[in-house]
Amino acid sequence: MSDEPKFLRLTVELTVEVLDVDALQAAALAEIRHPDADLTEEERTEQAELVVSDESGASALQWLIEPDHVLQLVDHITEIEPREAMLGVEPSEGPSDEEEEEHDHV
Repeated sequence: MSDEPKFLRLTVELTVEVLDVDALQAAALAEIRHPDADLTEEERTEQAELVVSDESGASALQWLIEPDHVLQLVDHITEIEPREAMLGVEPSEGPSDEEEEEHDHV
């Protein structure tokens, strides 16, 4: 077997329905304002403005997703080591018929 490192990119796509954008934004603002958040006052203000101005809720949701939660997808696999993780949240038109069928089988 080759000693060269081998990398695999895991792609996960999840569509969620925002049931209460105001509550989602409030939860994100609480995280931003939390004393343990590693932000300067200027960064807190900037992030809060981003969350409040984004009517889709995407900015709020991105604040609420913990990177460790995403890494739990592979935590139990001892034969690999996570090297890089990126997360993006963006507005969607909703689930396609194909996505609804996949959800039914998961």
